Amino acid sequence: MPKNKGKGGKNRKRGKNEADDEKRELVFKEDGQEYAQVLRMLGNGRCEATCIDGTKRLCHIRGKMHKKVWIAAGDIILVGLRDYQDDKADVILKYMADEARLLRAYGELPESIRLNEGIAGGLEDEEEGGADDYIEFEDEDIDKI
Repeated sequence: MPKNKGKGGKNRKRGKNEADDEKRELVFKEDGQEYAQVLRMLGNGRCEATCIDGTKRLCHIRGKMHKKVWIAAGDIILVGLRDYQDDKADVILKYMADEARLLRAYGELPESIRLNEGIAGGLEDEEEGGADDYIEFEDEDIDKI
């Protein structure tokens, strides 16, 4: 029987990122970088994203983030543009939901981008459409039923 030389299995490794939930400093884009919104995940460490400048790019998730920072469709990310390939980029950073809202408030992101704001954000959008799902009854109507 081989002797265990490690400090635990995969469950121990999963618990490492709990300290990363602390507030971090907001990172703004620099030269050669752009904000983007993920359209879909392609697998193999790649995703398709629409950049703020209007281009759709194939983005590669860098090794430091791979299997540590989970990116989903609709997330706001910071990508590094490539000089030699305009249709490809590298994911540098994923913004949390509150950080993305701050970027929009600072004017870095346009108002047209829809952020994943959860259930509360979806309800506000439905109310703007004017569609009313509720039917109001008078007391007389209830008596007839």
